[in-house]
Amino acid sequence: MTNYLPLIIAMMLVTYGPRLLPWFVLSKRPPHPLLRRFLLYIPYTALGALIVKGVLEAPSAMMLATLAGILVAAVCSWYKGGLVSSVSASIIAVFLLLTYQ
Repeated sequence: MTNYLPLIIAMMLVTYGPRLLPWFVLSKRPPHPLLRRFLLYIPYTALGALIVKGVLEAPSAMMLATLAGILVAAVCSWYKGGLVSSVSASIIAVFLLLTYQ
């Protein structure tokens, strides 16, 4: 039987290293306001990059649900501003639309 423990530990270190290094570097002093503002946009751009392909390749039978999800997420993020609340509201809207359609 092959021992995978060293491989798992190495993958853990490689994955955790880039996350831990900025914490050590940036914990000593606060980041520049321009960098801080830039970093605040990363969750929204990551979410956009992850869902754009799914939205563009949605089946034609789900086009109404797709558009409703996008609209609800856009309105919720515009007024509320939270990433979790926008995604949650969008999921609930699509679920309700697909369930009662």
